[in-house]
Amino acid sequence: MTPAALPGPVEAARDRRAYITALGKFLPGEPVGNDSVEGYLGPLDARQRRIKNKALQQNGIATRHYALDRDGRPLHSNAGMAAAAARDALGRSELVLGELEMLAAASSQGDLLAPGFASQVQGELGLPQAEIASFLSFCASGMMAVKSAWSNILGGQRRNGLVCASEFASRFLRAGYLQGAETSTDSEFLRWMLSDGAGAMVLEDRPNRQGLSLRVEFVDLVSYAGRFETCMYGGALKNGGNRPGLPWSNYPSLQDAVADGAFHLRQDLKLLDNIVLLGLRRYFELVEAGRIDPEAIDHALYHFSSEVFRGKTIRAAAEAGCPIDEDRLFTNLASKGNTGSASIFIMLEELFNERALSPGQQILCVVPESGRFIVATMLLTVIGPEEAEANGTRVGAVSVAATPATPKEEPLAAELKASLIRQLTLVWSDFEAELNRVPVIDKLNRGKLRLEDYKLVLLNLRQQVVEGARWIARAASNITAEGFDLRSTFLGHAHEEHRDFQMLERNYVAVGGSLEEIQGAEKNIGSEALSAWMFHKASRENPIDLLGAMFIIEGLGNRLALKWGRAFQDQLGLTPEQVSFLLYHGDNDDRHLEKMWEAFDSGILTPQLVKEIVKTAKVTARLYRLQLEELGKT
Repeated sequence: MTPAALPGPVEAARDRRAYITALGKFLPGEPVGNDSVEGYLGPLDARQRRIKNKALQQNGIATRHYALDRDGRPLHSNAGMAAAAARDALGRSELVLGELEMLAAASSQGDLLAPGFASQVQGELGLPQAEIASFLSFCASGMMAVKSAWSNILGGQRRNGLVCASEFASRFLRAGYLQGAETSTDSEFLRWMLSDGAGAMVLEDRPNRQGLSLRVEFVDLVSYAGRFETCMYGGALKNGGNRPGLPWSNYPSLQDAVADGAFHLRQDLKLLDNIVLLGLRRYFELVEAGRIDPEAIDHALYHFSSEVFRGKTIRAAAEAGCPIDEDRLFTNLASKGNTGSASIFIMLEELFNERALSPGQQILCVVPESGRFIVATMLLTVIGPEEAEANGTRVGAVSVAATPATPKEEPLAAELKASLIRQLTLVWSDFEAELNRVPVIDKLNRGKLRLEDYKLVLLNLRQQVVEGARWIARAASNITAEGFDLRSTFLGHAHEEHRDFQMLERNYVAVGGSLEEIQGAEKNIGSEALSAWMFHKASRENPIDLLGAMFIIEGLGNRLALKWGRAFQDQLGLTPEQVSFLLYHGDNDDRHLEKMWEAFDSGILTPQLVKEIVKTAKVTARLYRLQLEELGKT
């Protein structure tokens, strides 16, 4: 082992910090505008051209880079692009190649099946000896590599590390690459979303002696693969159960796998919107834990794979009552394209090397991945070489920002509301994920629903909905004079909801059921439990925590009813009149949620009430799910 590859003295993690001291990039060739992309990836037929036009309209990308010539011939290797970005970073660093102790490299697919991508990049760099780590995933793999180097430095195992991420997507998207394989919308759409490029960063246990550095406060990465089916994938086709089926390696022959389309990169567009809520979910969790102070963020680098998700994320945050300051968002998607795992590096490189940063500014990096849903988050602080370390701690100590902040003794009303909304959003995220596991919703998501299933939904929901206005009215009657305005809100809501069960009855009759049957049906176990819970809470003095229950029930209308109603229509060939209950609530329940947010502005919130509202929301969510799990059981 050479001296440069030896780790520094091992010190306790609490005495160490890590800094990004240099960033580099490599973008192959000249920028390619939308009018020219077909020249690299075409020719196209009429259907493919329609998909291309729609994708380009939605993704907001104006230019991107391809590591191909116009005849589709590769001009670079993936490892070669990663090495070029690494050299660019090293050229801006106070280190030289021989001083590197670690190399972490990431991509969605290396140039070879084996060995690992880091080995290939190390060879391209001519780095004689170093610890290496290879990471293979989609967009989040770059952040996995960053966390690996960051953790090694914090643990005292290494003094520095070089991290790079690179993508060569166009080689799999060019015309004729998979001749004879039939394409589909889920594979064609990605063709116009992805492009090529690489980024790299140098991490050290000390900041630059000259110029700025970025102190890494934390790197956080969470996978939700246990809750969701695979969304973006390659190497298989999805089977009837909405899961990837036979992997390419298990086909009788390689030619059979190619002909079947197993090698196409695909994205399940029905699942894709989950990435918006999951990104917000993790952000809210980190805010609640004191890891992020939203007001302290100066630059938010969010890896939007498409401009359409920028809009959806901003709208979802606003609907959750925690609007995003768009002036702080930074992205170069329009000019650099979607380079997957390299995107966050290329964004950060532009911000660091080409924009004016000042010591003390904070940079938040968020990378959602749709593969099977991962969210990675990194918080950075800009520091100058002359900055004195806080509290007299030396270079290398873990930042105070990496630990939960001490809560204020008397939080302001606005802080309480923001915290409540974040916690309710987390409850909703868990609730929606678990709903997708309920058999009837799973059937709906897989397009396997039968008319009998829809009738069971109507019959069972009616028994609970008929009680809704009653428990709301009872709750209103138990609100004392001090909560007069809130009492009015509850009564108004009861008035708007008290005829809803009749829509369910009309829908049931319209699909072949009888009025006598739905009116005479018993509650199932879940409905009994849910109704008993609601009346129990409503019968107590000042049951204001029922706002948590209303958040769940109105949220179903606001977020899922329209989606479910249209799915019932499409799968069963129903008319709008046969699904009017779901369609109505999908169009109108946003007004109900707005009134609820207004109630939170009335000055009623206390830390204890926030806790009670969140618990009531959790219990209501669990019992509502039980109601759907027990369809047809009495």
